[in-house]
Amino acid sequence: MHMKTFEDVVGFHGHSCPGLAIGYRVSLVALKTIGRRARDEEMVAIVENNSCSVDAVQVMTGCTFGKGNLIFRDYGKQVYTFIKRLSGEGMRISVVWAFPETDEEKRMWDRYIKGERFEEVLRVVHGRKSKKTEMILRAGDDELFAVTRRKMVVPDEAKIYASLRCAQCGEKMMESRARVKNGEIVCIPCFET
Repeated sequence: MHMKTFEDVVGFHGHSCPGLAIGYRVSLVALKTIGRRARDEEMVAIVENNSCSVDAVQVMTGCTFGKGNLIFRDYGKQVYTFIKRLSGEGMRISVVWAFPETDEEKRMWDRYIKGERFEEVLRVVHGRKSKKTEMILRAGDDELFAVTRRKMVVPDEAKIYASLRCAQCGEKMMESRARVKNGEIVCIPCFET
């Protein structure tokens, strides 16, 4: 299997952006150390954010939510951990790079975050995103990341659960997510209403 490219990642995600570039570069570092792209569950990726970068991690490393070897920890941090399941060899990659933006880019980005979508704001923000993406793709690994390598505790393999049918809505759910409401087995949304 050929090494995936940034264009492959963009094709999956739908657009090019700085977050996607970070995930791409993180994945390249991981693959250099951990080995080839996972066909099954031989590699585990633990991501500490749910940004665009995670799409790149999935495409590049083969770690996916569906296979159970992509684990999301909602810490809001640009940190990515990769572990070889058989050996426990692992690496933690933290993004340390900071974008050297101009005062105008900072002002326009602040306006964009507040919801402004005026042409002048969008022009600067889109230019900023393109510039930032290119800088990430060209930067050295040492400029972008702090990498720690060590033996790690390997997460359990993905579990397969029986399916149960919700007594209220009739939809199937994983047994482990079932709740009891008024003596009936229900799904979480029906339990909460």
